[in-house]
Order: sequence, then C-alpha cells, then structure tokens
Amino acid sequence: MTTSVGIKVGVVGLGAMGSGMAQSLRRAGHVPFVFDVRREVAEKFAADGGVACSTLAELGAAADVIVSVVVNAAQTESVLFGDGDASKGVASTMKRGSVFVMCSTVDPNWSVALEGRLNAMGIHYIDAPISGGAAKAASGQMTMMTAGKPEAYAIAEPFLNAMAAKVYKLGDTAGAGSKVKIINQLLAGVHIAAAAEAMALGLREGVDAGALYEVITNSAGNSWMFENRMAHVLAADYTPLSAVDIFVKDLGIVLDMARASKFPLPLSSTAHQMFMQASTAGFAREDDSAVIKIFPGIELPKKPEPKQ
Repeated sequence: MTTSVGIKVGVVGLGAMGSGMAQSLRRAGHVPFVFDVRREVAEKFAADGGVACSTLAELGAAADVIVSVVVNAAQTESVLFGDGDASKGVASTMKRGSVFVMCSTVDPNWSVALEGRLNAMGIHYIDAPISGGAAKAASGQMTMMTAGKPEAYAIAEPFLNAMAAKVYKLGDTAGAGSKVKIINQLLAGVHIAAAAEAMALGLREGVDAGALYEVITNSAGNSWMFENRMAHVLAADYTPLSAVDIFVKDLGIVLDMARASKFPLPLSSTAHQMFMQASTAGFAREDDSAVIKIFPGIELPKKPEPKQ
C-alpha cells in the first residue's frame, strides 16, 4: 500500500498540461511546489495554493517527487542537469530515494538511458508520458503510460492517481511507457492528417463545412481527432493547444524508432511530411489542425464577424 503522507510533490512546467496536472494535485489536497521559466506563471498558480520556487535547485531540494511536464528530451535534460551548469538543475539537490517522473514524449532509448543515469545518483525514475489534452489534465481525467521500478511507484503512485484517471503500468523498467506513447502519437498524427485531408476535399468539392462535420461526427468515418480538430478549423481558431511542430517532432520520433528495426510506416511517413510542409509554410506554432492549410485551392472557414 502506498501513502503520500509527509511526501512533497513538485511540478516543473506549467503549460497547457502541467498547469492542469498541478491543479489536480492541489484539488486532491496536496501542496505542490511549482517551477516555470515564466516566474509570474508559477506565482499566479501558488497564489491559490502551492509554493512557487524561484530556481530548479530550490524545487529539487523541496520535493520528494518531481513531475516534469516539458516539451522534449532536451528540455528534460535542462530541468535535470542545467544548461551547462549541473548545479542549476533539480538533480543536483534531489534527495537520494526521491522520484523523478518524466512526462514528455521522447525516444524510448533516451528514457532507458536516463533511468540509468538517475539510478546511479540514487534517484528513482518513472517513464510516464501523458495523453488526453489540457481539459482532461485540468480535470484529472488524463491518461498516463508509465514504467518504473516498484520502489518508485511506492512513493509516487498517490500523486500519479491524483493527476490521471488511468495510470497504466507497462513494465518495471523505463522505455515501455515511451514506446506506447509513441504508438499513440503515430495514430494521433495520422488521424489529424487524414481529418484535414477529408475536410479539405469537402471544401474543394463545395460541401458545406458545417454540414460535413455534423455528418462525419455521426458516422462510421469519425475519429476523436476529426471531431476535436476539425472543430478548430470550423471556428477558424488555430490557437496552439498542440502545435504543428509537436507532430513534426513526435512523428519524427515514431519514424526514428521504426527505422532502427527497419520497420515500414508508410502512413506515418506521409503524415510527417504533411506536418513538415505546414511548418515550413509558416504554421509551425499554430494549432496542429493548421496542417489543413497546406491544401491548395480551398477556402477555409473564417472567424464570424463580431456582433455590433
């Protein structure tokens, strides 16, 4: 049986997912220590409950479990080991026996190597990529794909359960969680690309976009990504909840993993090229639904005129 009594939790990265996860921890009765490179964001969160840390080293010394919710492996390295100055990272001050929970989408082999580095320092590690989007993170309904040693779960599990509705334990060593997340991203990226292609064809053929959306979301061809992302297109709202460049990165990792074992992924390759095209066309930081903008000869829905 696990318990969180007396164990302190910290969260690094208060972006779309991390802020929701920290809120879930707070709602569960924990007092999260938080750090974000945007100091004002951490302070705003702490004003409603929690402690804003001014440095990563301060966070490392304060928390027994640190949940890292940054974009990629490079940022995770920076969180742990500083940018050329190890004393500025959380690993420099984390206590022996504490736990680092890594929630980014990364190369599984990198995650395996990171576990070894941290274990050598006496720090437990949980490979724990996440899925579900900002809304599910904020409500504690997201999914975590985890792998780690029993000793790590014994300390961190109450916090994982506070942040996610489903915490899948996929193995007792790092890598398994990241592999499952990569496969999830394969499907997510291909589904977004296919959804954009379908909507683009409808627009090209003069079909009413709203009517097409209504029919498809109530028919066998629907997908969660079509329903979610094409709503952004209809609203002409490309605010980056998940940006085009996220899928340039994630599908790139998918292809790298498959290439290592010479496994063909024709749909993933095509979807990756579509996101690459959207990125180089200037839509890198727009919502990933902006991949629809690569299609020629279509007129996309426009934002409704504000009421006078």
